[in-house]
Amino acid sequence: MPSGPEGFVRDPAYAREFAHAKELLLAHPGRWRVVYHYDGDGIASASSVVRMLTRLGCPFQATPLVGVERGRMEAILSATDGPVLIVDTGAAWLDLYAAHRHPVIVLDHHQYDGAPTPPPLPKHVAFVNPLDWGVDGMTELCAATLSWLFTVWVDPKNWDNAPWGLSGAIADRQHQNGFKGLNARLLDEAIDRSLVQRQRRLALFGPTILDALVNGIDPFVTGLSGRPTAVRELLRSLNVDAGRPPQELDAEETRRLAATLLARLVQQGARPEFVELLTQEGYRIPSLGVDAQELSNLQNALGRVGEPGVGIAIALGDPKALARARTAEEAWRSGILKGLLRVEEKGVNLLNAIQWFESGEATLAGTQAGLAMSYLLDPQRPTFVLTRAEAHYKVSGRGTQWLVGQGLDLSSACRTAAELAGGEGGGHKVAAGATIPESGRERFLAEVDRLVATQLPRASGGAR
Repeated sequence: MPSGPEGFVRDPAYAREFAHAKELLLAHPGRWRVVYHYDGDGIASASSVVRMLTRLGCPFQATPLVGVERGRMEAILSATDGPVLIVDTGAAWLDLYAAHRHPVIVLDHHQYDGAPTPPPLPKHVAFVNPLDWGVDGMTELCAATLSWLFTVWVDPKNWDNAPWGLSGAIADRQHQNGFKGLNARLLDEAIDRSLVQRQRRLALFGPTILDALVNGIDPFVTGLSGRPTAVRELLRSLNVDAGRPPQELDAEETRRLAATLLARLVQQGARPEFVELLTQEGYRIPSLGVDAQELSNLQNALGRVGEPGVGIAIALGDPKALARARTAEEAWRSGILKGLLRVEEKGVNLLNAIQWFESGEATLAGTQAGLAMSYLLDPQRPTFVLTRAEAHYKVSGRGTQWLVGQGLDLSSACRTAAELAGGEGGGHKVAAGATIPESGRERFLAEVDRLVATQLPRASGGAR
């Protein structure tokens, strides 16, 4: 078997897709338009490919894409007189790229119609998707690890894109229960190359343990998160100095605090895979001096507060970008915490098979839904959050891997329900979204509830 990435997957579609994308890239050394999804996985994906383009001497323009927006993609292609590289989005619009007069490379892990067999595409279009080679894009390879792998195909120097590959995978929650499949293979390579270091730690981040618990959102601990007085009392009872940084707690202090937090998470009904994230192995990035989960949080924050380009600037070595990212991360955490506290206090709307709520924080809604699903709500019902934007609604749906194992497919449900309501949708089985007209809200909710009920006949209607 070859020593490079060529031998990582036996399915011939793997090498064929990467080789075609590499060929198109190297044959067009001019300016590239990089289009990426604005979330943590998308920013990480774009970070790897712009570092690759910089090494190749190719100028680039990076353009974020928000939500499921076919019209926006059409406008970008129309306005671009040159090659386009699309990461973490685009699989749903394969029909658009044939009409572009220049090369188009799409690196995406999302479901598309006809998967795992893409439609016939012209030579100037390269589509790379792990679904085509029997790799689960929901659990084994995200867009960031896919993009990292592509950059290594282009040049082995790009193994040092490991920080962005791993942080993007964490942003897409693919680290739950440990990395699997190609993600694990890539992680092992990064560790062997001293690009990442395994470490045991509590997944609590902040200048002090008090701040980490009060302002923390992952995990969200009911009765503690957002409540400084309660946290101080808890730390006092455990004889833990509230003013010390989390990483400076000694082994016994860490053990006492971990045992207490784990017990509270179990008591509030969080599923085991989310409880275990608190003490799961971490990955330190020596080149940046941060944990991969911290970098993931920074990228997520920058996207959601409207500054995704700062995430790319971190990857390109801008010395001021990290400080800007930390400021953005504080605002991001504050907004998400506000939404989670609101859900904790007021609850959500229950239908037969789903639960839903509205959020006023449009760019934070998906994260609010995911974390509420993880730590607060009925684990047997997927969670939907709606945010109003002019004459339409943005919808984010979140499930769990356990629900997917029971039959949940949010990608299919969101796509079908959105079309019936006059909009469009898609994504993954575990996490999907939609854009629907304001007038289609009730139709969408009724249809998605009906569809999920058919997918989860035994899980629907459960009570927490």
